[in-house]
Amino acid sequence: MNRTVTRRHYKKAAVFGLLSLPAALLLYALLAQSLGTNPVEKLTHETGKWALICLCLSLAATPLRQLLRWVWLMQYRRMLGLFAFFYACLHLAVYWVFDQSLSFIYLWDDIKDRPYITMGFSAWLILLPLAITSTLAWRKRLGKNWLRLHRLSYAAVLIALLHYIWLIRADYSEVYPFAIAIAVLLGHRLVKQLQHRLYRPTQKA
Repeated sequence: MNRTVTRRHYKKAAVFGLLSLPAALLLYALLAQSLGTNPVEKLTHETGKWALICLCLSLAATPLRQLLRWVWLMQYRRMLGLFAFFYACLHLAVYWVFDQSLSFIYLWDDIKDRPYITMGFSAWLILLPLAITSTLAWRKRLGKNWLRLHRLSYAAVLIALLHYIWLIRADYSEVYPFAIAIAVLLGHRLVKQLQHRLYRPTQKA
């Protein structure tokens, strides 16, 4: 039993290290001044991209468990969700510090006047309560409402995708894999929900 727990801890530590690696590499590149001609744009783009990657991976855990019986993935779902919030916070921090000079007034003006900023900030606001209530204690406290609350992650990933698309405005080749993955992940959930609703009356009958 102890060996099983130890292996699980090592695996979680390894996943934690892998998910932390992009942030560490970006920090190293920033200190080494090797982020190119526009380091702020590079930092903003990469942190936002990794926030979306981690969010997609966290949403992929349940379908992969159902389709491939990969039950082991579920133990990393919370970590993936928290890393999505972590990179979203870095994304927001880079924008606020370097583009808005830590000004709440400039930030608020951008949120009001620029729709893609509104979308990005809205996605971050949705992720905030999900990160706060991700613990087992909060899950027990909220009961069935916890699942309802965390379904907001579907809205968050769609809004984040729209934020990404609106931000690029030109070459969408990098967005296509995210759009396809999100369509598959949410489509799978929709199909399962429809199957559940269709099956329920038959079961009662």
